[in-house]
Amino acid sequence: MKAVLPGGAADKPVLLGEVPEPEPAPDEAVVAVEAYSVNRGETFQLDGGLDRTWAGWRPGKDVAGTVLRAAADGSGPAAGTRVVAHPPAYGWAERVAVPTASLAELPDAVDAVTAAALPLAGLTALRLLRAAGPLAGRRVLITGASGGVGHYVTELAAASGAELTAVTATPERGARLMQLGAAELVTAVDDASGPYDVVLESVGGDSLPTALARLAPGGLLVWFGQASRTPVTLDFFGFFSGPVQARLAHFDYTVSDRSYGQDLAALVRLVSAGRLHPEIGTVRDWAHTAGVITDLRARRIRGNAVLTLG
Repeated sequence: MKAVLPGGAADKPVLLGEVPEPEPAPDEAVVAVEAYSVNRGETFQLDGGLDRTWAGWRPGKDVAGTVLRAAADGSGPAAGTRVVAHPPAYGWAERVAVPTASLAELPDAVDAVTAAALPLAGLTALRLLRAAGPLAGRRVLITGASGGVGHYVTELAAASGAELTAVTATPERGARLMQLGAAELVTAVDDASGPYDVVLESVGGDSLPTALARLAPGGLLVWFGQASRTPVTLDFFGFFSGPVQARLAHFDYTVSDRSYGQDLAALVRLVSAGRLHPEIGTVRDWAHTAGVITDLRARRIRGNAVLTLG
């Protein structure tokens, strides 16, 4: 079958090639992929910026399609069921094996392109907001807000009653965030007035300490990414004159007491009910995956990038 393979060069991050058919474990269903989403983390893995964790790795964590073969152990949906799925890898292909605990059924109202934009970004946003705690009436700052996670966080946090300030590189990249419920948009963390009860930080570099200084007493900063790929340096003596008794927490979306499938089902329900609107910046045929990766690296795409298989 055809699949997207690591290209091994900056000007050719991926290429289309032939790979063996998936060999599912007893608790895995084989999904015929109709659409998949590209995440920035996967672009970092492709250029060696993050560990790929195993030999033979291929990208692909966000897919939507139809179950071609049900799991042998009887778990999960039957063949012919439309699903959204979050496999550990290999999803940029015609077919992929997915643990049944990592997929959710799709209603007719949610198409494959919309569903493919949900998994990693949607799961991250949902679990990030759980880590932040109750938000009603609280002031929230989110950095690097113009990506897929930022759009989901903004809509969900605003619906929860938060007063949210979003940081984006340009006003144009943040316009949709205002429509989704952000109270304020700034183009630099230095322009965020504060104090904030919760800071959600995903840029790293100088952004994190600058955002930390804007915490209210007893506030919480949750670090969930490092899009700048620049290490963070903190002066912890700053806590004495700044955010008194503030807390700093690292967030890992893979750690949860709920399965991916349970949280994907929650996201699908919100989309189906018109309460969550995936922001899809581009939809292209999967033959153009390399170009999408280039555009993501150059920050020319706002929200999610989705590729479709003919």
